[in-house]
Amino acid sequence: MELDFEKENGLIPAIVQDATNGEILMLGFMNREALAKTQQTGFVTFFSRSRKKLWTKGETSGQKLLLRELRVDCDLDAVLVRAELEGGAVCHEGYRSCFFRRLDRDGNATVVDERVISPEEIYGKGAKQ
Repeated sequence: MELDFEKENGLIPAIVQDATNGEILMLGFMNREALAKTQQTGFVTFFSRSRKKLWTKGETSGQKLLLRELRVDCDLDAVLVRAELEGGAVCHEGYRSCFFRRLDRDGNATVVDERVISPEEIYGKGAKQ
């Protein structure tokens, strides 16, 4: 079985889900190399579209994603990464999940989760918030 990396310029969406409770933690993108590295090392690795390079979640922050299972969708053009979060937050803003805002009908976004760690604790002074 071959995944279809050609639809989106060599990348496929990678939805990251907590393997224990099913919570959606983040969305990233993988190329063939990121997927292979994830499978080989057991640590979830993505391709950064802005930096144009591979990055393994937690290499800077220590907030690692340990691979538990990979699933593919019916079109073979997206993966579901079931992972265990090592650390308290997957989001660079210090929330457990990147999906910590609810989009209201009026278009406003409301923060609905608690920040579990400050970005400064993860990344040091001058951290992007």
